[in-house]
Amino acid sequence: MAKTRKILHLDLDAFFCAVEEQLNPELRGKAIAVGGRPDQRGVVSSASYPARKYGVRSAMPMAQALRLCPHLIVVGQTRGVYGERSRAVMAILRDTAPDVEPLSIDEAFLDVTILPDPLESVARRLQTRINDELELPCSLGGATNKMVAKTANTVGKARQGGDQPPNAITIVPPGAEATFLAPLPMRRLWGVGGKSAEALGKLGLTTVGDVTNWSEEALIRRLGKLGGDIWRRAQGIDVRPVVNAHRAKSISKEVTFAKDINDEDALKLTLRRLSDGVGRQARKAGLAGTTVKIKLRWTDFSTLNRQISLDHAIDLDAEIYDCARKLFEQTWLAGKPVRLLGVGLSGFDDTGRQLGLWDSLVDERQGEDLQDALDRLRDRFGERTIRRASDLHFDPNEDNKR
Repeated sequence: MAKTRKILHLDLDAFFCAVEEQLNPELRGKAIAVGGRPDQRGVVSSASYPARKYGVRSAMPMAQALRLCPHLIVVGQTRGVYGERSRAVMAILRDTAPDVEPLSIDEAFLDVTILPDPLESVARRLQTRINDELELPCSLGGATNKMVAKTANTVGKARQGGDQPPNAITIVPPGAEATFLAPLPMRRLWGVGGKSAEALGKLGLTTVGDVTNWSEEALIRRLGKLGGDIWRRAQGIDVRPVVNAHRAKSISKEVTFAKDINDEDALKLTLRRLSDGVGRQARKAGLAGTTVKIKLRWTDFSTLNRQISLDHAIDLDAEIYDCARKLFEQTWLAGKPVRLLGVGLSGFDDTGRQLGLWDSLVDERQGEDLQDALDRLRDRFGERTIRRASDLHFDPNEDNKR
């Protein structure tokens, strides 16, 4: 029997505006629009929720937006920062699920079927991480397929209303897909545009539920192939998989220190935590790599990258750290301050793990069992659940900030 799929759709709420508010906290809570200047026929790229109360929307001419909301604050796009924040979000998504399909800079699908927790719990945990670690609001929709998950997110965000980011979570349980979709207007059904809605309206089909009163054959006779597609979507049927944009070529984690660090023990502790994070992400994605890399950035922003290649693939935290530590000891100059430290794994190999000549099969299996138990505990109860004594003073959210 096929396992019921668990799909999430994530959308960052008014993403460009949220980033601009981070860069300039005085903008928070105000009507702002990110985009081009009105005197140069600029267009709104993103509108804050207070601005949306006045009818300001994305793709609207900025001059029109100012007529609707005369006190609107127009902010130019800070492009480089948007990409940086988006990459940080996608890194969290890939740390949560092996299959992530980005749709745009601020939107993605995740297949979390492999995770044992209820879909709402996974969504809540993911939202909390993005809220806390990146200080970005986001909304999620969840269901057994992509179409219903995305629709659930759209509906959930609209229900929130108000002048604050919705930060909503809307889950459609298995078997309730058609019931959830039924009261929605036809334009809410994925793939139904203005002309299609008009054609369906002439048949008396104004809500998604109206479609379910027709047979698939009858709709195909009236609308051709489109009729069959619309009939299946109205039933909540969507078998498309979540497709990774590309297979990961590398997995890495890095931290930029608030103050440059020249203490060897502190740097090695950070190296250990980063190695743990890389190992965990690799195991979630079902990957093992033959190349370990470290990255060091000095006070003057000059950067060194060093790597070591192995004759077998690894994915355990301790093995990754052992390689990273050796590279660090070969590269770091004692007492030299470090601004950024990073660890990466690449050269992914699907052939599985290989024992060394002197390795014990019992020890190897015990190490894997212990690692698996730690992963399951952290998946279920969070990163703080179990840590080394040396990390008790440390906030897990600090690593991988850029």
